[in-house]
Amino acid sequence: MINDIILPEPTLRRLPWYLAYVEILKARQVEYVSSTQISRALNVDASQIAKDLSFLSLKGKTRIGYEVDALVETLAGFLGFRTSHKAYVFGAGSLGAALMRDSGLEKYGLEIVAGFDVNPEKVGTTVGNVPIYHIDSISEVMEAHPASIGILTVPVECAQETADIAIGEGIHAIWNFTPYRVKVAEGIVMANTSIYAHLALIYNRLNAQS
Repeated sequence: MINDIILPEPTLRRLPWYLAYVEILKARQVEYVSSTQISRALNVDASQIAKDLSFLSLKGKTRIGYEVDALVETLAGFLGFRTSHKAYVFGAGSLGAALMRDSGLEKYGLEIVAGFDVNPEKVGTTVGNVPIYHIDSISEVMEAHPASIGILTVPVECAQETADIAIGEGIHAIWNFTPYRVKVAEGIVMANTSIYAHLALIYNRLNAQS
């Protein structure tokens, strides 16, 4: 089955680019697209695109390309965007609150069902219709509204402890937005989204140009 395929991470990172582009084409009622067209739009080598899509058993027709509708459905299905995944946000600060308000995440299969914080001014409130609980209530919330993904937006000094609590209560995957490199046990899915590392990269490149 396609969903059982373990892709190289660079390929997996490129697939959402392809999906975003072909969804634009679908909205424009374009029927077919070639790897060369995708290449021009995304600045990825056409042969690399063809190789990436071949992992999903997608092959374009000679001189016609890929059927856009089929490409959208196959990519979205493989990436898990057609299945609802429940998540908790740990840390209801500015970043956590922004994620809870981002209704667009549901388009990609991520449903945030609860937020957690220790600030008494935030506990008991809602952000974007997402209820905020004290972290000490996680057992009860997990029983009533179970989730498999934990999104970390807590202060850096709380990152490891919060991840440990989440995993101990049954969270199977951590999406870490903090700059701290959280350690998790084998079998726990871990993804780091380093806003600060990319910000440092931007600063470095800007300084090199000046």
